[in-house]
Amino acid sequence: MNISEFGINKALEILGVKKNNLGSSTGSTFFSSGKNIDSFSPVDGKLIASVSSTTNEDYEKIIKTASGAFIQWRSRTAPERGELVRQFGNKLREFKEPLGKLVSYEMGKSYQEGLGEVQEMIDICDFAVGLSRQLHGLTMHSERPGHRMYEQYHSLGIVGIISAFNFPVAVWAWNTALAWVCGDVCVWKPSEKTPLCGIACQNIIASVLKENNIPEGVSCLVNGDFKVGEFMSKDTRVPLISATGSTRMGKIVASEVAGRLGKSLLELGGNNAIIVSPDSDIKMTVMGSVFGAVGTAGQRCTSTRRLIIHETIYNEVKSALVEAYKQLKIGNPLDESNHVGPLIDTQAVVSYNKALTEVVKEGGKIIVEGGVLSGDGYESGCYVKPAIAEAEANFNIVQHETFAPVLYLLKYTGSVENAINIQNDVKQGLSSSIMTNNLREAELFLSVNGSDCGIANVNIGTSGAEIGGAFGGEKDTGGGRESGSDAWKVYMRRQTNTINYTTDLPLAQGIKFDL
Repeated sequence: MNISEFGINKALEILGVKKNNLGSSTGSTFFSSGKNIDSFSPVDGKLIASVSSTTNEDYEKIIKTASGAFIQWRSRTAPERGELVRQFGNKLREFKEPLGKLVSYEMGKSYQEGLGEVQEMIDICDFAVGLSRQLHGLTMHSERPGHRMYEQYHSLGIVGIISAFNFPVAVWAWNTALAWVCGDVCVWKPSEKTPLCGIACQNIIASVLKENNIPEGVSCLVNGDFKVGEFMSKDTRVPLISATGSTRMGKIVASEVAGRLGKSLLELGGNNAIIVSPDSDIKMTVMGSVFGAVGTAGQRCTSTRRLIIHETIYNEVKSALVEAYKQLKIGNPLDESNHVGPLIDTQAVVSYNKALTEVVKEGGKIIVEGGVLSGDGYESGCYVKPAIAEAEANFNIVQHETFAPVLYLLKYTGSVENAINIQNDVKQGLSSSIMTNNLREAELFLSVNGSDCGIANVNIGTSGAEIGGAFGGEKDTGGGRESGSDAWKVYMRRQTNTINYTTDLPLAQGIKFDL
């Protein structure tokens, strides 16, 4: 593939991403010490650029700079901080096309999805600007006469952000836009599989910081493998760690942070299901299921993994899905005529092949054949065919999340309660959906006796989330909430205040001192 045809070199130039980039940053200053991390594109297998990893000495410099910046940043009013975020959102509008192309080329998602991810960044900036004038507390009536009691929220400090490769820029923005208006400063470790997206974002925000004379350290970048994440997780100077990734990774982070009594916000694995009721709209079901299963090549945390279909319409839905999969085009994600791009790397291909082997071993049946594509246009070895398998809910492979376009069809009988039980009978609890025109089924699905996931939808798929709603899940998904609603509260510390405006001092439990 000739990348110049799609403007990748120009995009890298605009974003300030060079062949040999400096790896760590305290804002506008980049510096380098550690060994190189090579970023290869899953699109064509070519080396894009190299980034230096963060050493322990680099990390110490960054944390000290961030700590100093926090003292100044927290003293600015929330609307002032919101103004910085507003300007950052405008910069993202300016750089939307090149950043979207870099996301597509470095991660492998379609160009339209890359643009959509940058749009999510813009949207969360808009949300955060409004939030900067709404960081509210509560006033309560005191039981003591002549007293006023209320609660307020204060800036927390340094927020450590560990993000995953599948959303290499949006998840950082979800966290950092809110953290900034809350008065926090951020230290971000992007995935070592997509470090250049982190460099590009830091370049964009650095220009905004410089234009506003904001001190270095409000936005910091570290690069490297899990060891850099360990620096952050163990550091008592970082009161909050927001980590996105696998459940295995999240448990390690949670244990380290809890051991020092810090706070963690975890967005971990998903094993998302759509229940297909006899009262569903089949066309909508197929559309939502296909997009959910093959979008981002099945590498979204909200990707559809399981389709739980009532026996009376099972064959109809299965046939429609098989026909829909025949229309999928797999190839270069920068070519907008393609529906499915590559997996992130060959290690992901191994997991994909293992899942297809395991489901057959356990007694399942492949109804849409998978396989790894090779030849012209597929030189990276990361392109695979989206596959569908008939399976049973209790299969071990069905119980686990495979980050690839593999969809399991499960059959249910009887009432929708049986389908809900199947859906809930996995360790993960991120996103869920039901396709039905039956009001009773829809309301039951959303009730306390329904889906146990953090996200529950009716007549839309499992993937995708609006900025205004809190995003996150339960059980092995970690329990964290990001983005909208009142997710901002995790980035602040709560304080209860009582003011006595009398000349008396009543003591608790009626205790009296004769002084």
